Amino acid sequence: MDVLGFNHLTLRVKQLAKSLPFYCDVLGMTLVHRGRTDVYLSWGDAWICLLEKPEEAGSPQGLGMDHVAFSISEEAFFAAVNTLREKRVPLVREPIERGGGWSVQFTDPDGLVLELFTGDLQKRMKQWK
Repeated sequence: MDVLGFNHLTLRVKQLAKSLPFYCDVLGMTLVHRGRTDVYLSWGDAWICLLEKPEEAGSPQGLGMDHVAFSISEEAFFAAVNTLREKRVPLVREPIERGGGWSVQFTDPDGLVLELFTGDLQKRMKQWK
């Protein structure tokens, strides 16, 4: 697979009202977008999404990392999806065009959710405005 690098990280949190001051005021991240249950933050070249999931605090999936996304060009995206299918990698979400690019989510052998995404933060923000 011709991955270009790290794209973004999505974290599940109990309360955005408590988490947002930590990430912005303590760590110095910049608020880019605030939705009803999510916020997008930039931090250098990285971007992070905080996803409010209070009901998952006690679930097996729990709080913490939701998924890690890696950048891939649109030209290489569908070949990568075919590789995942050929290798029988479990897909969490079939390929879909959303948030300014193509996305596919899948799991590693331990069940960690990974994503290949063709978009970037600027394209995603155009979708929210």
